[in-house]
Amino acid sequence: MDKNKCKVTVEIFGEAYTLKGDMEAETVRKIAATVDQRMRQLARSNPRLSVAKVAVLTALNLAEEFGKLEQDYQELMELLDDDKR
Repeated sequence: MDKNKCKVTVEIFGEAYTLKGDMEAETVRKIAATVDQRMRQLARSNPRLSVAKVAVLTALNLAEEFGKLEQDYQELMELLDDDKR
């Protein structure tokens, strides 16, 4: 394995996943913990949902948050550009 690659096993919603990538192991663990926490939170508020639906709805919620953050970032960058002029 490449010395820059990380291999870490995490647990998300009761399932173990072995992940490989360029990120630090602790970063991967934090991301996995966030996904696990969000899935558990959604499942508690909607106990009849299947695991697949919990996963998809969690992914949609995270994607929505990412989109909002990305939009906020772009607006801030535009403000900074305007200030430089």
